[in-house]
Amino acid sequence: MTIPNLITILRLLLVPAVVLAMLQSLWGWAFAGFLVAGISDGVDGFIARRWNQSSRLGAYLDPVADKLLLVSVFVVMGFAGELPLWLVVTMVSRDGLIVCAVLLSSVMSHPVEVKPLFVSKANTAAQIVLAALVLGELAFSVHLGPLRTALILLTGVLTVASAAAYLVAWLRHMSGYGEGSRTSNSQTGDIESGDTKSGDTKSGIGKSGGSGADA
Repeated sequence: MTIPNLITILRLLLVPAVVLAMLQSLWGWAFAGFLVAGISDGVDGFIARRWNQSSRLGAYLDPVADKLLLVSVFVVMGFAGELPLWLVVTMVSRDGLIVCAVLLSSVMSHPVEVKPLFVSKANTAAQIVLAALVLGELAFSVHLGPLRTALILLTGVLTVASAAAYLVAWLRHMSGYGEGSRTSNSQTGDIESGDTKSGDTKSGIGKSGGSGADA
């Protein structure tokens, strides 16, 4: 177990603590926990890169810890009336759709690698800033209404844009899979046709090869 992985696991354990503090209106503790989680995210990444402690487990754990914290904070804030429910629903729906798309691709034996897009990174950054802003407002009893409203709108736009970007990429990936399957079936049909009509296997393969090259 590497040091970055241990830090990530500690960040995972912070999630229920932050949520519990929010549910009990202990906003100062919630803000502190969220801040510690954010700092630990940067620390484990630095250690992994600096001392070559990257691992396959860490590659999965790190985004899970980040997403679990953000989703939990947004959901609690939504039910507490601090964030509009449409934003919370949009955020959770986007993440759910991405997970479903990845699972569906795997089930169809055509797995897709989810690579962070620029718009997705911008979306995550906006979500973190918005969550920190709202928690900070509640913790220190300040009111930044116009800034909060602007961040809510920006986060909503980026969430929809990133969902659309991933959807387009996934549809292209799966369309290529479908075309590959149709091409394979077409080639098989050409070979069978060549065998049946002319009895010449080479003729069938030739047609198949020509079809493949045209595609």
